[in-house]
Amino acid sequence: MAGYESKTATQMPNNLEAFFMPFTANRQFKKAPRMMVGAEDMHYVAADGRKVLDGTAGLWCVNAGHARPKIVKAVQDQVAKLDYAPNFQMGHPLPFELASRLAAMMPEDLDHVFFANSGSEAVDTALKMAIAYHRARGEGHRTRLIGRERGYHGVGFGGISVGGISGNRKQFGAMLPGVDHLPHTHDRSKQAFTRGEPEWGAHLADDLEKLCALHDPSTIAAVIVEPVAGSTGVLIPPKGYLKRLREICSKHGILLIFDEVITGFGRLGKGFATDYFGVVPDLITCAKGITNGTIPMGAVILRKGIYDAFMNGPENMIELFHGYTYSGHPVACAAALATLDTYAEEGLFERSAELHGYWEDAAHSLKDHPHVVDIRNLGLVAAVELDPLAGKPTARAYDAFVKCFERGLLIRYTADIIALSPPLICGKGHIDEIFGTLGDVLKEAA
Repeated sequence: MAGYESKTATQMPNNLEAFFMPFTANRQFKKAPRMMVGAEDMHYVAADGRKVLDGTAGLWCVNAGHARPKIVKAVQDQVAKLDYAPNFQMGHPLPFELASRLAAMMPEDLDHVFFANSGSEAVDTALKMAIAYHRARGEGHRTRLIGRERGYHGVGFGGISVGGISGNRKQFGAMLPGVDHLPHTHDRSKQAFTRGEPEWGAHLADDLEKLCALHDPSTIAAVIVEPVAGSTGVLIPPKGYLKRLREICSKHGILLIFDEVITGFGRLGKGFATDYFGVVPDLITCAKGITNGTIPMGAVILRKGIYDAFMNGPENMIELFHGYTYSGHPVACAAALATLDTYAEEGLFERSAELHGYWEDAAHSLKDHPHVVDIRNLGLVAAVELDPLAGKPTARAYDAFVKCFERGLLIRYTADIIALSPPLICGKGHIDEIFGTLGDVLKEAA
């Protein structure tokens, strides 16, 4: 690939010990490290010079592909022009422009944007907003938050409290008080090998009525769900499930939050999952694809009525005592604006939609491979669930992950589920390579 020589000149570090790696088996990795030293379009470059096809868009974030020229130039130019400016009682033009661009992508009155630096921060921001909104309206008794089993909402204390992945919670003691959880929507005995949205399971939304009866709906501030639960292993919502959640929340005056950190920016062939499913929440959290993973950024997009509820009292008073040093960072905003331009100019959301049928067929071609017990897909996302090795959970999927990397393919795994979510610039040849390589690895699996 042109230009890779300069990108791969980075030397391997001579000491791996100091870096405490996130979500990683540190000791295992440091014995046999897998290092990336370059990237362009659909590929990474490994430290040994091999091209590695990115089957996961980094961590669900590099939706437009790697090192895209317009985004690179925007970042370079912005660093030289205005590297940092505060947004506390000051401002600079870019977050205002970006907020307007994002609001224009939204349905109905989702027309205000608050910037954070990650999906985790966006989630904690949305939860705080929900509680503060009800207080501003004179309903301060609405403090309870409802998440969902197997949900992932980042790693802040708010996010892990409403989240439902036990491994993300059990090391950290008590969570936030006043949190409950809906059941997750996946039942393999009724949904295995479904293409797209399962027919079974919409009734599980009615468990929200049970929680309302248990706690009194007037105490509940918000319900937060991922439209498609990604990090837990790609759980697709049953047909009608999200619509039913919306109806129940509206009935009881509860805010509905969609965590679209993964589903935002074209992953389902639309701008956001709210467009794909035709269900409009009260707040949306997003990150990852907002800047194509180039610079950290997150955001909360909220309805006008929520914003307006804070715009009371003396005009010289701060309306929401919340924010981050890097909220609306100039370089992140520049990256985001160039990313939105790239999506639009190259028609990447539409390109994603055009590939969905081919992607689905390729994913389900692995149905009869050894150890495959389920395949799930929606948009340009798929999961291949494997039967775990007896007494060795995650071992089979981890082995597939390593062998795929050795053969030039990056996949993700969680438990014994392999997750795939390529950049939206992928073509049919890339899809063939992803599932061909994974299929060959599975055929050889113990």
